[in-house]
Amino acid sequence: MFDSGAEYLRLFAGPAVKRPELRDTARSNWCSIVLKRLFDMGCALAALIVLAPALFAIAIAIAFESPGPVLFLQRRTGQGGKVFRIMKFRTMTVTEDGDVIKHASKNDKRVTRVGGFLRETSLDELPQLFNILLGDMSVVGPRPHALAHDTHYGALLPKYVDRFAVRPGLTGFAQVQGLRGEIHDLDCMARRIEADVHYAASWSFRSDLLLILRTFPMLWKRVNAY
Repeated sequence: MFDSGAEYLRLFAGPAVKRPELRDTARSNWCSIVLKRLFDMGCALAALIVLAPALFAIAIAIAFESPGPVLFLQRRTGQGGKVFRIMKFRTMTVTEDGDVIKHASKNDKRVTRVGGFLRETSLDELPQLFNILLGDMSVVGPRPHALAHDTHYGALLPKYVDRFAVRPGLTGFAQVQGLRGEIHDLDCMARRIEADVHYAASWSFRSDLLLILRTFPMLWKRVNAY
């Protein structure tokens, strides 16, 4: 296990993180970058104000159903390999953040009743609005994975670290393509990474807006949400 994203990148990145098309795309258009950050902060702040009653109700439901913290904090790798602690509503009876983390699966016995509803509706992700305000995340970007999964899949997929060229997101290109839920095999993760790398290499503020609009129908369909 790696204690820092920088250590992970040094071991697995190689020439991948030096690809000019990723570096130039992520840094060349400063106007779009500033606009994206202002948009992120505005969206996160507005959403937290509007959703405050719902957040409070969810927290009470979690606390009453099962023992344990209301929030689940787990180390994730952000832009440039920076490690941060992602915030989620706790949906399971466990709060894993070690060397081995089992992916959630359909009918997973670790998932609580309240947690099952939160995962199906993606309401468990709402605390990440605070991560966006802190600058750890963006509204749109590659979904961040647990450090244990970064270590495992980074060693198997050469393009894996390219996703760290941009901030991770609350939603992303992979998610609107239906690439979410349980990881059945390496090909499943590889398809997600291809989508993440495509986003990192070609993102724009306009594409972010389109991806946000495409996210809402996906929430309604609840594709692979468990």
